[in-house]
Amino acid sequence: MLTLVVYDIHDDKRRQQLARVLGRFGLTRVQYSAFRGDLNPNDKEVLIRKVTKYVEDEIDCIFVIPLCGRCLATSEVISKNGRMLVSESSVEIV
Repeated sequence: MLTLVVYDIHDDKRRQQLARVLGRFGLTRVQYSAFRGDLNPNDKEVLIRKVTKYVEDEIDCIFVIPLCGRCLATSEVISKNGRMLVSESSVEIV
């Protein structure tokens, strides 16, 4: 199922590590702290177990959101440049 993962991780190192893990699951970065891609139910459960360790602070949070076809078809992207995806080369970790 198409899945959206959105996160807010306070620590830079853990945030970078989380992004790499999400990429290894075949998810594509769509915003600086958001990834999207197809996950079967087993991979979704494995992903949830793996990413849980990156939530250490009270303010850290990860959302794993399934997207149905109808939800995706009716979604809107609002952007000045008309693009939804963030290119990996434009992501700067400070």
